[in-house]
Amino acid sequence: MIINRTNLQNLFTGYKASFQNAFAGITPDFTPFVLDVPSTTSQETYPWLGSTTSFREWLGDRVIQNLKVHDYTIKNRTFENTVGVPRESIEDDSFGVFNPMMSQLGQDAANHPALLVYEMLAAGFSRVCYDGQFFFDTDHPVINAAGAEVSVSNFQGGVGTAWYLLDTSRVMKPLILQRRKNYNFVSLDRETDENVFMRKEFVYGTDARLNVGYGLWQLAYASKQDLIADNFNAAYAAMQGMTGDKGKKLGIKPTLLVVPPTLRSQALHILNAEQVNGTTNINRNAVDVLVTPWL
Repeated sequence: MIINRTNLQNLFTGYKASFQNAFAGITPDFTPFVLDVPSTTSQETYPWLGSTTSFREWLGDRVIQNLKVHDYTIKNRTFENTVGVPRESIEDDSFGVFNPMMSQLGQDAANHPALLVYEMLAAGFSRVCYDGQFFFDTDHPVINAAGAEVSVSNFQGGVGTAWYLLDTSRVMKPLILQRRKNYNFVSLDRETDENVFMRKEFVYGTDARLNVGYGLWQLAYASKQDLIADNFNAAYAAMQGMTGDKGKKLGIKPTLLVVPPTLRSQALHILNAEQVNGTTNINRNAVDVLVTPWL
């Protein structure tokens, strides 16, 4: 190939098509439990997290519900993934062998949010959420019906492999995916670019600005106990019994069990088997099962 602007632009167009086709071919598995929000600055604050509202009979004037304000902020982070193509490969018409690499860049970009989402979910035992407690903790502060602060748990304890029971039915979700700049395919492919001039290398890459944070801890329950029916039932009951401030019922309904591949058989046994020990399985189809390779 003759190295000129037209040929290099055509090469970029082909590489970008490989990137975009691979990017579009990935469907994330975390969509049910992640709130995907746009960002317009370096960070976003979510003061409404933890606020709840409820209906009352309208007698007299309206009662304005003063929502509690929290200072939970998610700062955007910048990520990149870059590859180089030797100038000689383009001159010798061997540039086509790099198409799979550009496709891999697209696939990596599409999967990157999953890495961040599941890293945040797994780190919930040591990272704080809007109320200042670890996301999965035994002492989230809640005001009971008598006006006293009590501790509420969304962690069953244990020391084994973690599994997660989630309510994905709400507008709000357990996790927040905040996007400032979407993944973009770019290049340094002018002969005057330093990488070409000094190292005979054309550079292609992608970058994005985003981050992941915690939403409502009430919509997620974690356990490191053995994944057996008794522990699943206890977690399910604990979530459904949760109340908000002043004892208001939250109406939590677990809908999804998220597990790593090592717990696949246990999860499917509890939730998909027709019978357990010769009796009807009362938990069959109680929630969906998501076995993800990202945990």
